[in-house]
Amino acid sequence: MFNGGKMACHRSLDHQLAKIVVSPANTGKEGQFLDHNGIGACGKEHVSKNALLSDICIGTSAAPTYFPAHYFDTKDKDGNTRTFNLIDGGVAANNPKLTNQPMVTCDLQTLLAMTHISKQIFMGRFKFNNVKPMETDRMLVLSLGTGTAKQEEKYNAAIASKWGQLNWVMDNGATPLLDVYGHASADMVDIHISTLFQSLRCEHNYLRIQDDTLTGDASSVDVATEENLKRLVQIGEELLEKPVSRVDLDTGRFVAFKNGGTNAEALNYFAQMLSDEKRLRERED
Repeated sequence: MFNGGKMACHRSLDHQLAKIVVSPANTGKEGQFLDHNGIGACGKEHVSKNALLSDICIGTSAAPTYFPAHYFDTKDKDGNTRTFNLIDGGVAANNPKLTNQPMVTCDLQTLLAMTHISKQIFMGRFKFNNVKPMETDRMLVLSLGTGTAKQEEKYNAAIASKWGQLNWVMDNGATPLLDVYGHASADMVDIHISTLFQSLRCEHNYLRIQDDTLTGDASSVDVATEENLKRLVQIGEELLEKPVSRVDLDTGRFVAFKNGGTNAEALNYFAQMLSDEKRLRERED
């Protein structure tokens, strides 16, 4: 939860011990999209991208109408300056009012992370070379959602057929067109990833954990009160005990996965898989 204030962090990307993937941002220059994925390594390879983590976090959280745009600059070894004027990259997901649909950025980031993995394999930057770029059955993808508001079925064809242009933009305090854009963008990414893993019979390698039943302050992105933060912690703990859910490819809805266990059990399975892989690589080295 971010309240739009300052972040006291002076650690830059080249100080990270591991490669990281962070949310994308939009530069505001003719709609240019800036993808920070993998720049834990790029901070060393491309000095002009070696920004402070605090600047990147603020830039990727600068949601229009909620938080101000963020400016910072970096310098390379020759003293050349590169400027960044950033807003939240979620606008690239066809969602001008992106912060009402926080799952858009999360789902987009999952897809970008998978793309980054494939790119790194293709470029031969991993120690092992027996994995192909799109060999999904060798990938473990954990997608953690930030939670979304409980959806109401408030639109139907009978109502929408009577709307004019203004009603599509604003109707009874709601924003139908923006709602459709936001949910469709998130659903398309999630269905695409789920279909990919299920079609290759490796659905156990993709775990999406999301609470889509939030109400009140819990569904807001800028209510950083102590009470709300404690409530979010409680929601997260309760979510661990809920059954694993996956997209039904016929309906596009999340349903409990038969014999999938709880989210906590699925996380333990992922941790065990990663631990086994680490031991295997250490023996090979």
